[in-house]
This record gives sequence, structure tokens and C-alpha cells, in this order.
Amino acid sequence: MADVYLLLGSNENDRLKNLERACKLIELKCGKVLKQSALYETEAWGLKEQNSFLNQAVMIESSLAPAELLTLLKTIEKKVGRVETVKWGPRVIDIDILFYGNEITESEELQIPHPFLHQRKFTLEPLNEIEPRFIHPVLQKNIRVLLKECSDTSLVKKLN
Repeated sequence: MADVYLLLGSNENDRLKNLERACKLIELKCGKVLKQSALYETEAWGLKEQNSFLNQAVMIESSLAPAELLTLLKTIEKKVGRVETVKWGPRVIDIDILFYGNEITESEELQIPHPFLHQRKFTLEPLNEIEPRFIHPVLQKNIRVLLKECSDTSLVKKLN
């Protein structure tokens, strides 16, 4: 069993329902949800000209290998209504694997830890809420420190 940290995001249709549905499917197919952050309203990152996102960090306990987990998460994204468009474009749901325990994985399909997480305030804020002392296995800094050092100035607003 591994503690896995995910980031869920949605900026199309009923964003809250999309996150709730994805979370239920994650628990059903991938592993027990142990922690969930509050919801955060966030500016789009990368491709700025689109609706704002709702984001949430989730910690699950999973027995799936990282590649298996990724496959299931992609299936869940499709079930919730995701259609592939442009990179960093609008989406009904996006589920990223941020950390898989302390594992480091690099393949064409999957990089763990997520390669951009330390540059994205919309990832670090909710992650800091649920696990501020988690040490990034590559950068060797905890989430609280990474958030302090993050130069991303985009708007991230906690909703609940």
C-alpha cells in the first residue's frame, strides 16, 4: 500500500459535481480516500484565456502500481466527461498524480513526482493544507517550504 497524492481540477460544466464524481470513482476503483483539501478557485495556468478552475488535493491509500493507477485515472477522466483538446486547455476533469509515496518514476507516460508541482501555486496550496510536512523525494523540501519558495503569482482562493 502506498500513500498517493492527487490533484483534481475542473473548469467546464458543473465543476463541483465533476470533482465529486471523480472522487467517488477514485475511491471505488483506485483506493481509499484518506484526506481531501478544501476546494480552491484558481486561475488557469499555462493557457490563461479560459474559465477558472476548481482544484482539490486528495490523498488515497492504494495497492495499485503507478502505471496501473494512471490507466484507471485516465478511464475515470473519460467517464466523468473529459475529452482531449489542446495542452493545458479547458477540461471537465483533470486528475494528476503528484506523489506516489516516495517513489520516483520517469517514463514517457508518467513522471512522479509531478514535474511542475513545485512551480504551481494551485497545486501547492491544497497540498499544503492536507500534508505540509511531506518531503518532495527529488527536491528534498517539504510542501510548506516549496509553497513559500514558489514564484507563481496566480490567484488561488480557498472556498470552504
